[in-house]
Amino acid sequence: MSQYWLLSFLLMISPINDDSIFTIKKEEKVITQIQREDFAIPQSNLPFIEMKKFESFMEDLDKKTFIAPKDAYIKGNTIIPEIEGKRLYRKEFKNQFFRYYFSKGVSTIQLPLISVPARVDRDLISQINVKTIGQYVTYFNSNNKNRSHNISLATEAINNYVIFPGETFSFNDVVGKRTKGKGYLRAPVIVRGELSEDIGGGICQVSSTLFNAVDRAGVEIGERFSHSKRVPYVPKGRDATVSWYGPDFTFTNPYEFPLLISAHIYGGQMIVVIKSSDEIETSPRHVPNASKILPKEISANGDT
Repeated sequence: MSQYWLLSFLLMISPINDDSIFTIKKEEKVITQIQREDFAIPQSNLPFIEMKKFESFMEDLDKKTFIAPKDAYIKGNTIIPEIEGKRLYRKEFKNQFFRYYFSKGVSTIQLPLISVPARVDRDLISQINVKTIGQYVTYFNSNNKNRSHNISLATEAINNYVIFPGETFSFNDVVGKRTKGKGYLRAPVIVRGELSEDIGGGICQVSSTLFNAVDRAGVEIGERFSHSKRVPYVPKGRDATVSWYGPDFTFTNPYEFPLLISAHIYGGQMIVVIKSSDEIETSPRHVPNASKILPKEISANGDT
């Protein structure tokens, strides 16, 4: 019915040659200004809109004004509540633009927005921060400042992450590319005669600690590769090497409840704890502990 009404309306009106402006504001700030001719079909005597161009404009406007939601998380003993996001309410924006386009004169609107819910809210966090179903501790030389810094950054990236039932966790996707721009440092260290570090050195200790923690929790391990040489921070064959352009570490949550990763650094210890609801029933696996004895490290320039 609305299509017939719109067609009748268009046939009744004359061609639009009005160069008045359509102003879009977000609160009191002007986001952009457009005119009817920006979206008119060229060389047409009828007031039709070039919809592909208009849809592209809306897409760009949505990206420009999108506010991502923030998940709830745990800080110390406190749950910090979620913050909802905002994005363009396209249907309402289109209606307001059409009213402007098929009329006369200027128009100013407040950008119509809709809420974007957070992936994880406070209630969910409180429900799954109850039962420990897996944990693992590895040790590192905290005097190696660059490597310790990298371990801390990657640990922070996985901390408070929630894996929903049936969802697959990807270490590379969650931690992201390890670059100087993100704060990662070079950590060129020779361990047991092997030069093993570069930008982001130490990241594999984080992925390996996580692997052993979730393996103890009985999850479904997906992609997981060992280093070509044995590493000192986990038992033989218990490592999970990762590289942005190479191997990833993935696992899937097989349970009916979400899983919460709690990851922290305490001095020279990295601890990963996997938590969930007190109602969860798991199939834990035996995983050998990491050695507390640290190997002698030699820096790339030969200093001990």
